[in-house]
Amino acid sequence: MGLFERYLTLWVGLGIVGGVALGLVVPGLFEAVAALELAQVNLVVAVFIWVMIYPMMIQIDWTAVKDVGRKPQGLILTLVINWLVKPFTMAALGVLFFRYLFAPWVDPQSATEYIAGMILLGVAPCTAMVFVWSQLVKGDANYTLVQVSINDLVMVVAFAPIAAFLLGVTDVTVPWGTLVLSTVLYVVLPLLAGMATRRLLQQRSPHALGDFVARLKPWSIVGLIATVVLLFGFQARTIVAQPAVIGLIAIPLVLQTYGIFFLSWWGARLLKLPHDVAGPACLIGTSNFFELAVAVAISLFGLNSGAALATVVGVLVEVPVMLSLVAMVNARRPKLAAAGA
Repeated sequence: MGLFERYLTLWVGLGIVGGVALGLVVPGLFEAVAALELAQVNLVVAVFIWVMIYPMMIQIDWTAVKDVGRKPQGLILTLVINWLVKPFTMAALGVLFFRYLFAPWVDPQSATEYIAGMILLGVAPCTAMVFVWSQLVKGDANYTLVQVSINDLVMVVAFAPIAAFLLGVTDVTVPWGTLVLSTVLYVVLPLLAGMATRRLLQQRSPHALGDFVARLKPWSIVGLIATVVLLFGFQARTIVAQPAVIGLIAIPLVLQTYGIFFLSWWGARLLKLPHDVAGPACLIGTSNFFELAVAVAISLFGLNSGAALATVVGVLVEVPVMLSLVAMVNARRPKLAAAGA
């Protein structure tokens, strides 16, 4: 394990601190970068995510993808958690905390908006960052690709109905531009680039592919840290201005993330999934498609709404929490491997 990976939590922590500090010192720079958007997708963040996931896409072996259907348990676990469990537990936690536990400190209108933002996060399973978590737990890249692709297809038809049901409204407008562009930018294009690169390298020599991936690997971590710096820099003033509110929103979001993870972990053990399938399957359900959630929150409730703030807090807590879960998966690898044997 290289220097970057061994101390990844430290680098991410420094990225969080650095992002907030830079966002306060040079806010104009981050405002300019934040303005570089297309269909609510920040193009600079998209570039850094590309840097993260391109090395992973090169490792996908298309001759093995067709075999994923022979072991569908991991796919079933992911779909059940993402679409039959996660949105509803998120809504339940939101109501529990903001209607009851936090009621003395949050006015009813704000509570409603915070719950709405949490629901939108719960109905949007992750697309891009899943590939990062999969690599960090040494997951099966081929299986992860299929899991993400099927979730994206389900999201096209299930996002709006589930969100509308849980929000109690019928006019949820899905920003299709955001959904389609994000899928193309974060999955389709890097996948095509990875396929082309893999083919060229395999034609060159038997060792060219492994050598090239090894050289790119540190850049994947650099892309992750750069993304963290940008995300926290974008929200630096909000973090400083509303620390108490952000803390209140973060509590149920963190509980949701850990709860979904351990439920998925239990399911993986019950199904006796091997580590390289179980690891990504457990992490996919806990991560969120924050671009989509933020875009819908803004379109439904407004840029300065509590719903938009809640989706942003989801972005802020995700990376540190997911890194802790990656550490848990890696620490338990021998036991999971034994269960899947």
